[in-house]
Amino acid sequence: MIHRGGVYEAELPGAGPHPVVVLTREEAIPVLNSVTIALVTSTRRGHPAEVRLSGEQLDLHDESVINCDDLATVPKRLLGRSRGYLSVGELANLDRALRIALDLG
Repeated sequence: MIHRGGVYEAELPGAGPHPVVVLTREEAIPVLNSVTIALVTSTRRGHPAEVRLSGEQLDLHDESVINCDDLATVPKRLLGRSRGYLSVGELANLDRALRIALDLG
């Protein structure tokens, strides 16, 4: 089952396997064929639209970030194995970073 705040291995066209975080609201996931995701990367720039993650906790190679400036909507079938879930604190930081990235005030 796919959940908001879940970190999954996604087979992205042109990028190959890549960790992503699901952003779609929980209630919508079962009725949609696609979900909105943010890419997880080990390239840290220190932007306010990034969320730092513990690489060890989520089976990532390095300390990584969620890049909320790099969003996409992909078919659910592209999501593979789960790497884990964001903590409550990381979800709060994700919401804050999304407001910044989308200029929602």
